[in-house]
Amino acid sequence: MTIKNLYNFYSISSGIEINSKKVKKNSIFFSLKGKKFDGNQFAYEAILNGAMIAIVDNKKYSLLHNNIFYVKNSLYFLHKLAIYHRFKLINIPIIAITGSNGKTTTKELITSILSKKYENVHYTKGNFNNHIGIPLTILSMPKNTQIAVIEIGANHEKEIKKMCSIINPDYGYITNFGKAHLEGFKNIKGIIRGKLELYNFLKKNKKKVFVNGDDSIQLINSIGMNRYIFSEKVNSNPDIIIQYLWNKIGLRSILCIKNIKIVSPLVGDYNLYNIASSITIGIYFQISLKKIKKTIEEFIPNNNRSQIFKKNNIKIIIDCYNANPSSMIKALTFFNNKIIGNKIAILGDMLELGNYSDYEHKKIIFYLEKSNINSIFLIGKIFFNTNIQTSDKIIKFFNKNIFIQRIKNISFKTDYILIKGSRKNTLESLIPFI
Repeated sequence: MTIKNLYNFYSISSGIEINSKKVKKNSIFFSLKGKKFDGNQFAYEAILNGAMIAIVDNKKYSLLHNNIFYVKNSLYFLHKLAIYHRFKLINIPIIAITGSNGKTTTKELITSILSKKYENVHYTKGNFNNHIGIPLTILSMPKNTQIAVIEIGANHEKEIKKMCSIINPDYGYITNFGKAHLEGFKNIKGIIRGKLELYNFLKKNKKKVFVNGDDSIQLINSIGMNRYIFSEKVNSNPDIIIQYLWNKIGLRSILCIKNIKIVSPLVGDYNLYNIASSITIGIYFQISLKKIKKTIEEFIPNNNRSQIFKKNNIKIIIDCYNANPSSMIKALTFFNNKIIGNKIAILGDMLELGNYSDYEHKKIIFYLEKSNINSIFLIGKIFFNTNIQTSDKIIKFFNKNIFIQRIKNISFKTDYILIKGSRKNTLESLIPFI
């Protein structure tokens, strides 16, 4: 099986699938391996469920059916097929978004704005932003796509470089450089090097980069590039000047551009740059500020990101799609400094921090002790096992179930509750018990 032959199958297929139970009729099944599974074992099942062909990288499974084909490495072949497809659709402009925090929110905002001009905008769905999700996203891009927005997640160096070779982006934006995936990146310098792999690709291929002029790392490292800058500081010589404001009463993010005020329902002043970058990209692609304003003001976040809702007269800020030391401290600083009233924070463990895990969790606890947050509940074995003497306002729980048992019969008396933690904690499941 060659890539060219496989692409001929792909051209008449109903798409790519990696779950044998979800295969559509005439789809192509790729058998991928994980820590706890081997997709090769499900190739025959995929054929029975209607797959046109199946790709395996274990020879014995290719003997089970004539439409099961052996290759040396299924994931490598998936990447090569995505690269081939992208080459066939090379005229479709793609914007690549990466960064430590805020990339999904930014991607969704950009997609919503671009949809005001383009009928067919292709974009990353859900959390398909890794070495498997990105090729699948590219391979699901139809020929009538007018523009695409692809999110790149990474947990180690060289990953963004590899994903850029698949995406072949024409434009790029890095949201920020924060302490995410320290286990893989080793340190903040590794994180910066990793994110800047997007810049390296864009520079090498003479493509355009969107730059937050208030971020010195972005500003310095984009010198000499084809860049489009937004900033609040005039001395950075920005293409777009943006003024950032905050509404404490309505918990709204407010930006002013060309004397036009845009009020976003996104909670948290840390979202201001996410909004500003999407506005900037919209302006670059010649979408009217009137349409951009309407889109931003109507944008309602989902997937437990920066959402706020009321329950029993309590305003609950739920930001538990993910968490790392940078996003956690930003959320807590906002909650501590900008929110006035009685406040409770419910926080879950921050994962994938490697050797930095204990240190970073202790830093969060030290911050909480000095904060004006009235009560803090810390959930998870990492927080629980931090060897720190805490005051009465901080209570630690080994897991979520123990916390639920503790609060079942408690009536919360507060004005605000912030819920934040890494995705695997699924802290949104606590809401019914509040």
